[in-house]
Amino acid sequence: MAEKEFGLHDVVQMKKPHPCGENRWKIIRMGMDIRIKCLGCNHSVMIPRKEFTKKMKKVLEKAEES
Repeated sequence: MAEKEFGLHDVVQMKKPHPCGENRWKIIRMGMDIRIKCLGCNHSVMIPRKEFTKKMKKVLEKAEES
């Protein structure tokens, strides 16, 4: 199974929406755990990378590479 490519500051869509109703999240930290921030209410959540890759649906916007 091919791993979905995602990187720091990408905007991703998760399989389940956040309780605030938004389904767009920004990746703000990467490592063994990944911290994502809801773009609706700015709540941030840290989840293990393995769990994140299961719950992520797709990458909506790639971050600008400088």
